[in-house]
Amino acid sequence: MTKNIYLDYAAATPIEPQVLKSMAPYFDQKFYNASAQYSAARQVAADLMVARAKVANWLGARPSEVIFTAGGTEANNLALHGIMQAFPDSNLIVSAIEHESVLEPAKHYSHQIAPVKVDGQVDIVKLVKLINDQTVLVSIMYANNEIGTIEPIKQIANEIKGLVKQRQKAGNSRPLYFHVDACQAANYLDLHVKGLGVDMMTINSGKIYGPKQCGALFIKASTIIEPQILGGGQEFNRRSGTENVAAVVGFAEALNLAQTGRQTEARRLKKLQDIFFEKLSQRLPTTQINGSLKQRLPNNVHLTIPGQDNETLMMRLDDHGIQCAVGSACSASNDEPSHVLKSIGLSDKAARASLRFTMGRHTTESDIIKTVDALVASCQLD
Repeated sequence: MTKNIYLDYAAATPIEPQVLKSMAPYFDQKFYNASAQYSAARQVAADLMVARAKVANWLGARPSEVIFTAGGTEANNLALHGIMQAFPDSNLIVSAIEHESVLEPAKHYSHQIAPVKVDGQVDIVKLVKLINDQTVLVSIMYANNEIGTIEPIKQIANEIKGLVKQRQKAGNSRPLYFHVDACQAANYLDLHVKGLGVDMMTINSGKIYGPKQCGALFIKASTIIEPQILGGGQEFNRRSGTENVAAVVGFAEALNLAQTGRQTEARRLKKLQDIFFEKLSQRLPTTQINGSLKQRLPNNVHLTIPGQDNETLMMRLDDHGIQCAVGSACSASNDEPSHVLKSIGLSDKAARASLRFTMGRHTTESDIIKTVDALVASCQLD
């Protein structure tokens, strides 16, 4: 039987055996509600705090600033709805290439879209010009889920800090918060929130070889935010609901593994990425690589092959046992061309000739060579 070659790690990652092992006791032996008062439940609550401290450590944050959620989408929704409901007479700014879980909540409020350059990086000059005295929130993703471009987060944070100082001098007491969606970045990039200069950060367990439907939103202690899920007041009154301790423990373990090995894994994947690009240029020279070549996640290969139909190619590759994507998995049911690709200047025709390959821990050089072979063969069928 031919081995499947999975190249859609940006959509989902397999759970690491070590992560699964860490979760196992909380399904049967330690199944208790962490809010209960008897000793067995208090031990589970203590384990929950240990997991929270592990996550906080990698963020350089206080444990009380880590709010566990049911994944990245909920965390992004909490960030946007929570801030805008706390400051209803304000506006917000998001970039043109944000994930739908940022773009859709933004539509409920007065908002503006910051444009990006052809490589997918936010145009900082234009972004700053959009910020006015009523702006309370700027939300920019750390790295794009489709084209892999890494955003200049520190530079944006410095610009925002400068604007905050100007406000204070002018007597404007409205805060200006900076939220970053780091769901795709957590495997490969530094997450220390102080160094990055962010007030809120979203992380998704399901993208880092942990359990799905678990994530976190870092919320700086001084941030004023309205909770979106009300109830028993868990998660420091910022997100109610009985804690999913098994998932949280697994998430903390997955983040620890990802951040401990991120530099080594990034170097390994960068070599595979270079091989992928080189083989494509040799065998499919009309191929266009989308996104920044320098500021790019090491596992991302996003390309346009002129004259091809991406869905047809994807199905042909699937017949070869190769799994890739035509866009964001969260919008795969939408027949519209990717908003990310349109934002960097691709025509609808070019967008429909584009494929995304995202590598991961189980990807080998042999997988890349076989994929290029299959891609060339699939294109030659037309």
